[in-house]
Amino acid sequence: MCTLPSSKAPKIDAGADAISSCTGAEIDTAMITRNPEKNFEELWKTFHNRYPFFELRNVDWKKQYEIYRPKVTKETSDDELFDIFCQMLAPLHDGHVELIAKASGGRKRRYFNPEKKPRFWQEFTSREIKQLFKTTAKTLVANGFGRPTETQAWMLHYCRSRAFGYIRILELEGVKEGSLTAALDKIAGDFRDLDGIIIDIRNNPGGDDSTAITIINRLCDRKRVAFHRKKKIGPGEDDFTGLKTWHIEPQGDAQFTGPIVLLTCDSVFSGGEAFALAIRQLPHVTIIGDRTNGIFSYQLEKKLPNGWRYCLSYQKYFSADLVCYEGKGAPVDIRLLNKKTDIENGIDPLITRALKVLKSKNAGPANKR
Repeated sequence: MCTLPSSKAPKIDAGADAISSCTGAEIDTAMITRNPEKNFEELWKTFHNRYPFFELRNVDWKKQYEIYRPKVTKETSDDELFDIFCQMLAPLHDGHVELIAKASGGRKRRYFNPEKKPRFWQEFTSREIKQLFKTTAKTLVANGFGRPTETQAWMLHYCRSRAFGYIRILELEGVKEGSLTAALDKIAGDFRDLDGIIIDIRNNPGGDDSTAITIINRLCDRKRVAFHRKKKIGPGEDDFTGLKTWHIEPQGDAQFTGPIVLLTCDSVFSGGEAFALAIRQLPHVTIIGDRTNGIFSYQLEKKLPNGWRYCLSYQKYFSADLVCYEGKGAPVDIRLLNKKTDIENGIDPLITRALKVLKSKNAGPANKR
């Protein structure tokens, strides 16, 4: 079945082989070629050359060609071709794979994404997610915190108690560098008084790796490897660019290097996952919740001759110790899941568990500067 778009904020490749937006930009009708066979061949070949996860996703891409190519002829209608593409792409179960056919004439806009619905979204509706985060705020207040408030960077909300800080990161894009720096500087003003910090990235749709690194740099004790990544550039199993390494390192006038608890769930995507992958390299971090979604790559955006737009994963991410968590998600130290009953009970158990961990860490010598 062809689904509607999710609310994720995917990481977008702005390179020479990417287009302006997988969901935006106008189509030049003069350039459209509706030949169904040509469009099939181009989409299949692009995935064949650039998609790195067929084996991981248990998909035989050449077999998909053998199954679906005979179904496409010069007489295949647009709706039939779209359905064939959906069937061919469905087994990938990759949230960064998208297909968009813009409305044209009497035909409605169509969208497809083969992503499996995360457990977090199965448990909570959009309305209930808002209620859950109200429960989070209520739990913080009950434990001596102020209510989380927006900082100069709209996607960072912050509050504190006498001993601990709480930062919620809504997403990791759409913020100006100056605003982010000002927000982090203001939060850093509290560092010397804090015994621990909770960072909440639950339901984070993603964003830019550079934004994730900028935030984590305020929590570093020394320079460390954050993660590695490489791009798929050809059809062979080993057709990748060289491995590129990203680092985290102390930045700003003050860094917090005391105990940190990161809260995650399986509706943390893309740049949010890179955040989790990088921050877990710090020795003073404990991760509570559920594994992240498992789609780390930026999206490569393309346009078919008929004007349809499509996106795919094309980068392979590795942890500092060269483990790839694609399809699995960044792991946790303590698995603890939110449930609907948390709203009814008025208590967020991930917050109470995080505070318990931070208090136990502070029973020993302090580790902050």
